[in-house]
Amino acid sequence: MAAPLESTPARRAPLSRARVLHVAMAYADTHGIDALSMRSLAQELSVVPMALYKHVGGKEDLLDGMIEVVVGEIVHEPATGAWKRDARERILAARSTLQRHQWSRAVLESRPAMTPAMLDYLDALTGLFIDGGLSVDLTHHVMHALGNRMWGFSQELFAATPPSDTASFNAQRDALPRQHPHLAQIARAAAHAGPDGVLVLGCDDAFEFEFALDIVLDGAEKLHALNWTSG
Repeated sequence: MAAPLESTPARRAPLSRARVLHVAMAYADTHGIDALSMRSLAQELSVVPMALYKHVGGKEDLLDGMIEVVVGEIVHEPATGAWKRDARERILAARSTLQRHQWSRAVLESRPAMTPAMLDYLDALTGLFIDGGLSVDLTHHVMHALGNRMWGFSQELFAATPPSDTASFNAQRDALPRQHPHLAQIARAAAHAGPDGVLVLGCDDAFEFEFALDIVLDGAEKLHALNWTSG
């Protein structure tokens, strides 16, 4: 009787730029962007670090490539000509995509120059306004007003408190009613029910983002109707 054939080990997927970038993204999703290095990525891929340099030029090229992939994941629905709705939906799609990769905001903001995918996104968003009938002048100022909101980022009222400094934060919060009563009022107003119905002491980030986005777009719509010009 013939001896059974030994099972052959599964062939490892060949290394490519696309595979390197997607594994790097998955690693950053799990461990955070600060933990990602060429060495840690090589270990994740079970290769020597030098093997990565055939596909990425170094850490900065790696980060550029990761952002290219993230921005490429943003769903671009066909424009309908209703510029305000189209722009709102596209920005919320960007927000949804970048929130899936919590590290992406820091990386995107760190790029010394925009990547091709970033430029494509900005050009398409700008085109929604111009092709929708807004003047180039008004579109220019709307893009400034949007700022990082065009990528789906909230522009926070207060800086986040480091977890290691919770004692100072709590002391400052407890002193608000006495020392800064107006801030205490809006802090109380920010309390809201979370997804599970439990009261959350803090701002509803999704609501605040859409509120600010709608203010900018509604304002642009009113100025457009008035044939506004900065001149």
